Amino acid sequence: MDLPVAARRANPADVAIQPGYRMEVVATDLTYPAGIAFDGNGKPVVVEAGYAYGEDFATGRLLRVEDDGHTTVIAEGKNVPWTGVDYKDGAFYVAEGGTVEGGRIVKIGEDGKRTVLVENLPSYGDHQTNGPVVGDDGYVYFGQGTTTNSGVVGADAAEFGWLKRHPDIHDIPCKDVKLRGVNYTIDNPLTKEGEDVTTGAFLPFGTPSTEGQVIPGQVPCSGAVMRVKKDGGQVELVAWGFRNPFGLRFAPDGSLYVTDNGYDDRGSRPVFGAADWLWKVDSGKWYGWPDFADGRPLEGGQNNRYTPMGEKDLKAVLAEIPNTAPTPAAFFGVHSSADGLDFSRSDKFGFVGDAFVALFGDMAANTGKVLNPVGFKVVRVDPRNGVMYDFAANRANRTEPASKAKTGGFERPIAVKFDPTGTQLYVVDYGTLAVDDGKITGVHKTGVIWRIVKI
Repeated sequence: MDLPVAARRANPADVAIQPGYRMEVVATDLTYPAGIAFDGNGKPVVVEAGYAYGEDFATGRLLRVEDDGHTTVIAEGKNVPWTGVDYKDGAFYVAEGGTVEGGRIVKIGEDGKRTVLVENLPSYGDHQTNGPVVGDDGYVYFGQGTTTNSGVVGADAAEFGWLKRHPDIHDIPCKDVKLRGVNYTIDNPLTKEGEDVTTGAFLPFGTPSTEGQVIPGQVPCSGAVMRVKKDGGQVELVAWGFRNPFGLRFAPDGSLYVTDNGYDDRGSRPVFGAADWLWKVDSGKWYGWPDFADGRPLEGGQNNRYTPMGEKDLKAVLAEIPNTAPTPAAFFGVHSSADGLDFSRSDKFGFVGDAFVALFGDMAANTGKVLNPVGFKVVRVDPRNGVMYDFAANRANRTEPASKAKTGGFERPIAVKFDPTGTQLYVVDYGTLAVDDGKITGVHKTGVIWRIVKI
């Protein structure tokens, strides 16, 4: 697929930033950068995803950013998208999203030598294998997104391209779940005759569920935070019931936090008006997907608030819930796509203990309508009370991508990371990804790495 390559003007002056700080450009001309870490010498190392929605397949790459802004390839591969990276004790840990071949967690030495720690993760659908972050306990923690938007394989899976590649895949619960027998009937997008097809939750496309049916749980599974020892071994469940747990990071007090992308208004079971979330992760807990949003049930409630206009009232698909759904630590804007995060640990930067989160920005109208652009900035969050502040955002009449505003600011921030000294915050800007009449188009070599420092 031939996509445009366009020069991008990156200008820190076009970004409004918290007073007392300044922003500068570190590297440009990257293609879909998605994560950043620092090697043993403190140099930034970036992953290029190698894939963008719209079915643009390229090559995933692990790149060291040199002092002059040029990059050196450490490793590359085809099991894309590569969605994140962390570094520990002389090795990089990369999440390979594996849209075609299945997700993996891969250990890569500074010499480029690869060791697969985990493979065949269920990442063939809407969301991929994400993270990772290495804990002080010697485990690599990572997120695994769900196959579908809200538990049911629908026509949107065909539009995204994966249903034709993998017609039998579906969401996998981490523990046994009992179904209510709620099913959805649509025109079959895989046939020319337009025949009806009926599908239930946690089942392959075209397979209806029955009341009381039990779907066996297993690990690895969908919509979960899991872990594996940093030298390999059995995958272990940490927590589940997430939709797309993307950014993982340990806070200064040792608590694990994760960003989670909320439901979209699409597919056989569309959900209206669900936020994105920051969760504090408690081991063994279920966080509400696919029947809760924002800590509240999708079914019923005041004015059926999560039911899109013109749709039938949402119904719960689970007959029993594993535990009371918790309340998020913080709420982000609907469709803002809260992705990578990190915590300040240094008084020399400030705001110690606060989380900094990259908001990738909405994909309207594919994910649901918005009145104005949502996201496209970096925010600061106090995890103790959920209060949120804009930290860096484009200067314009509204917060939108630089390519829309005709400026040199942010396109789509996707990850943030403090350097080893804790005094510099790096922002990974994925680059131009436009949505027009349902068509998604990425632009190569528009990714940028920014750096924020205290004046």
